[in-house]
Amino acid sequence: MGFWKKAILDTLIFIAIAGFFPSMFHVSSLWMAFVAAVVVGLLNRFVKPIIVLLSLPITALTFGLFYVVINAFMLELASWALKPNFAFSSFGATLVTAIIISVVNMIVSDHFIE
Repeated sequence: MGFWKKAILDTLIFIAIAGFFPSMFHVSSLWMAFVAAVVVGLLNRFVKPIIVLLSLPITALTFGLFYVVINAFMLELASWALKPNFAFSSFGATLVTAIIISVVNMIVSDHFIE
């Protein structure tokens, strides 16, 4: 899936999660959700490979489950950069959001986008 398609999909996911769980996740507007999706995409492209490489032993030890924590950390970095317009209530909320984003991206990219 291309960068811009994924950014638009992530924007929609951010808006949906903020609507369903307003006490754990806040996005001030559709535009801010898009900016956050682009920031997360850039973090995933440039910062995430370094963190994945450094955390390879613990990721192997947990059979890949630590990768979800890395995804949540990328969301936390984006939240830190875009506060107060894009914020999570806790790291647990960030972890749940990372899981939801991963599942939705997997379903959409496997079934709907070439």
